[in-house]
Amino acid sequence: MEVEHLEILDFLRSHQPFRDLPEEVLAGVASRVEISYFKAGTPILEFGQEIDALHVVRSGAVEIFRRNGELYNRLSEGGIFGEFGLLRNRRVRFPATALEDSLIYLIPEPVFSELFEQFELFADFVEIEDRTRLRQAVSRREDANELMTAKVLTLVQRDPVVIGVQATAQQACQKMSEESVSSLLIVNDTAENRENTSPMAGIITDRDIRNRLVTPGLDYSTPVAQIMSTELVTVEHNQLVFEAMLLMLRHNVHHLPVLKNHRPIGVVAISDIIRYESQNSLFVVSSIFRQNDVEGLQSLRADVRSCFLRMVNEDANSRMIGSAMAVIGRSFKQRLLELAEEQLGPPPVPYCFLALGSMARDEQTIVTDQDNALILDNHFDPQQHDEYFQKLAAFVSDGLAACGYTYCTGGIMATNRQWRQPLQVWEACFRDWIDKPTPQFLLNSSIFFDLEGVWGKTQWADQLNDLIAHRARRSSRFLACMARNALGRTPPLGFFKDFVMEQDGKHSNSINIKRRGTAPLTDLIRVHSLAIGSQARNSFERLSDIIDAGILPSGRGPDLRDALEFIAMVRIRHQALSLQEAEEPDNSVVPEQLSDFERKNLKDAFQILSNAQKFLKFRYQPGRVN
Repeated sequence: MEVEHLEILDFLRSHQPFRDLPEEVLAGVASRVEISYFKAGTPILEFGQEIDALHVVRSGAVEIFRRNGELYNRLSEGGIFGEFGLLRNRRVRFPATALEDSLIYLIPEPVFSELFEQFELFADFVEIEDRTRLRQAVSRREDANELMTAKVLTLVQRDPVVIGVQATAQQACQKMSEESVSSLLIVNDTAENRENTSPMAGIITDRDIRNRLVTPGLDYSTPVAQIMSTELVTVEHNQLVFEAMLLMLRHNVHHLPVLKNHRPIGVVAISDIIRYESQNSLFVVSSIFRQNDVEGLQSLRADVRSCFLRMVNEDANSRMIGSAMAVIGRSFKQRLLELAEEQLGPPPVPYCFLALGSMARDEQTIVTDQDNALILDNHFDPQQHDEYFQKLAAFVSDGLAACGYTYCTGGIMATNRQWRQPLQVWEACFRDWIDKPTPQFLLNSSIFFDLEGVWGKTQWADQLNDLIAHRARRSSRFLACMARNALGRTPPLGFFKDFVMEQDGKHSNSINIKRRGTAPLTDLIRVHSLAIGSQARNSFERLSDIIDAGILPSGRGPDLRDALEFIAMVRIRHQALSLQEAEEPDNSVVPEQLSDFERKNLKDAFQILSNAQKFLKFRYQPGRVN
C-alpha cells in the first residue's frame, strides 16, 4: 500500500464513523479516497449542485450553511458533510465554504452507499439513530424554509401611519400619498379613547377607497369612518410570517395591523409577505374570489396544482402545505356559496356551511374528496325551506367536484338530507353519539368531530365544538370506544420491522400512506385531544395541547409530532412526483421507489405510531378515569 494510502487509513481509523469498520473494508475505502484542497473563503459545495462523494475534513475548517445563508454548523478535522444530499437526490442541501485553507478527503458515492447498506453503525452515525434521526430529518425541512422561522416583527419597517376617525376621505388620501403607503389605521382621537387598550377604530386601504368612495361616487368630504373597514384582522408581533400569510388567505385581506401589548406597532402588507413566500397561494385565493361562475373556478384547477408543487419544491413542511391547501379549499366553498345565493336568492332562514375532516383540520393535500354539512336555523321548516337548501348544497357540491374535490363516496355531504339539520338537532345528535357510542355513532364522531364553519353563522360551529369538548372528556366509555376504533388501522410493519405491502389490485406492493400512516395517527391524536377537552382542530395544535396536559409518557409527544410530519411529507412528495410526471396523484407509495434515507426514517415513524397505539389501548378503558 502506498504511503499516501497508509496515511489516509491511519486517519480514518481514528475518526467516526470509520473507526468501527472491519480493517479490510477500511483499507478498501482508503484506496478509493480522492483528495481536494480549498483555499480559505472558497466554496466547496453550492446549493443544488450534483454531489458524488462524502466529504471528510482532513485539516482546516469548513462552515456549513442553510439555504437561506444562515450558518448551520462549523466542522474541523474529522468532520463529515454532504451526506444528506447523497441520501436524498444527490443534490447539495447544505452549502459548504472553506473557513480556513482546508484539505478534504472525498469518498466516492458508490463506496459511501455500500458502507451505508452493509454497516448499521455507519448508517446510524450518518443519519443519527431512531428518534433523533427522525427529528433531525424533520427539523432540516422546517429550517430550510424561512417562512416557518421568521417572525412578523421582522417585516415591520416603520411605525403605523394613522389618521383620526373624524378625518375626511380626502384628508386620508392625501396622507396616504404623502407617506407613500397603501393603508391607514383609523384611530379614535378623543382623549378618552386614547386611554383605551386599543385605539384602533378601523383601517382604510387603496381597495376601500376604490370600492367604497370612487365607485359609488361619494363626495371627497365623506367622513373616513363611513368607508373604513371596522372588523379588523390583526396579527401579533411574535407570530410567524407563515401565520400572517394564512390570516390573509383565510380572510382575503391584503393588510394586517401588527400588535404588541394590544397596541399597533405597524402594518404588514401582502407585498411584505411575498418576500418570504412565492405569490402562488395568495394569488390562487385572490383569483378564486374574482371568478363569476363555476367554469371560471374550474379553470383554476391547474393553478391549485402548481401552487401545491411549488410549495413542495420550496421545502415547505406539511403544516404549511396542509394549511394553505385547506384555505384554498375553503375559498372555493365560500365563492361557490356566494354564487349559489346570487342564483337562488337570499336563504329563507340563516345557515352555517361546515367543512369536515382534513379541510377543517388544515391538513389537506392535492388528493382529497369533499366532506361537508349544513347547520340550519332552529326555525327551519322542511316543507317550506328544504328545497332551497337542497339546491344550494347541490350547487356547491357539483361545483367542488368540477374544481377537483371529488364527491364523498360515503355520502358525507350537505346534499344528503341527513346532514342538513337545525342546530338543535345537531346538538342532540352529538350528545347521543357521545352517550351511546354504537359502531355507527363512533364512525360519525370520527368524521364530524373535526368541523369548522366556513360560511354563514359560523358561531354555530363554535357552539358544537364547545359541546364536543365539554361532553366527550367526561365519558370514559366514549373515549374507550373511540380508542378501540382508532386501533383498527395499524402501521404497515411486519415482525422484523419490514414493510407490509398491499398485495392485490392495481396498487400491489405499495403502502396506502394515508390509510396506514396519517389517518391512524390523526385518529389517536383526536382521542387524546377529546380526553383533555382541547378545542384545537389541527393535529399539530392538538399535540401541543396534549403535551402541555402531560398525559403521555416523557418524550412521546415530540416523537408523535415528528412521525406525523415525516409520514405526511412522504405522502405529499409522492403526490408531487406524480404531478411532475403527468400522472394522477394518489396515496399509494412504493417503498422501493423511496431513498434509503426515507425508508429508514419511515420505519422509525411507523414504529412510533405502533408504540403510540399500544399506549392508547392501555390508557382508555371503560370506567377508567382518564
